[in-house]
Amino acid sequence: MTELLGHASGLLVPGHHVLPPLAIALVVGVLLPRALARSQWAHRAPRLAATVWILLGLSFIASVSLTALQLLLPTAGSHHLSRFTEACVVSGGAQCGPLLPSGPAGVDTRVWAALSAAAAVPSTFVVAFVRELLSARRQRVRHADLLRLVGSRRPELGATVLEHDTPAVYCLPGRAPQVVVSSGALQVLTGRQVTAVLEHERAHIAGRHHLLVAAAGAFAAMFRRLPLARLAHTEVALLLEMAADDRALRRCSRDALATALYAVASGQAPDTAFAAGGPSAVLRMRRILTPHAACSPTLRTVCVALTAAAALTPLVLACCSVPGITD
Repeated sequence: MTELLGHASGLLVPGHHVLPPLAIALVVGVLLPRALARSQWAHRAPRLAATVWILLGLSFIASVSLTALQLLLPTAGSHHLSRFTEACVVSGGAQCGPLLPSGPAGVDTRVWAALSAAAAVPSTFVVAFVRELLSARRQRVRHADLLRLVGSRRPELGATVLEHDTPAVYCLPGRAPQVVVSSGALQVLTGRQVTAVLEHERAHIAGRHHLLVAAAGAFAAMFRRLPLARLAHTEVALLLEMAADDRALRRCSRDALATALYAVASGQAPDTAFAAGGPSAVLRMRRILTPHAACSPTLRTVCVALTAAAALTPLVLACCSVPGITD
């Protein structure tokens, strides 16, 4: 009886190996997002910063998965999780037994429950991501069908013109991307300004920014109260607008782009579209008109290295630290 109780307590009490992935999840999910949102370098390198946000989200998912695995996996298991998991999955469970010491019935069930819990988090994210993509695609298809009825294609602009008095410019990304310009925008914008906003929208399409927005949206839907989820959802959208601004500035002047943003700031666009104006227009105009030093290569390298380390650390822990590991 004493031996049985001792074995049961080993199954129920999490070992110290649960602390590293749990600590990573707390740091990545709560502390780092606030620091990143306040950082000044992010607006100087928006594409890099948007990538950092996405990688932090993936790191959090990996950390939560590993934490669940550490909590549920029997404390008497294989020391190397990669070897343990491979043996269980490849053999269909037949090789799990030799890696676990003899004990009461139900250990194998606990193992499969642990593996299922660990796989549930990334699987849920993938499902949410696909759902975001499909939902946005359905809305874009409906809007594109409407544009075919009320809009007119202008080859010289490379855009569809929509008869509407309010100045608005936006794009519909995806498999059949298109840029939409209202007739009101063409009336108030100069030729240089039209070129500037069109380049901005084409940058969204070329960069496939809708994929990053969908990823941030799926993550926010999963972890609504998490600081990382809330901040990433808004920051990624803002940073992608800034990245599109930078791309447009390669072919137009700062004055042309800033004044064009001012003219279309109040324009409306579908929820799944990227609008040149929008609520971030004032902040972006200030950024465009205020010269700023480019992010140094050293800072870029450091940011990439630290973010990669944060994303890979849960995987390293998964290979090196499973409770009660014995070779």
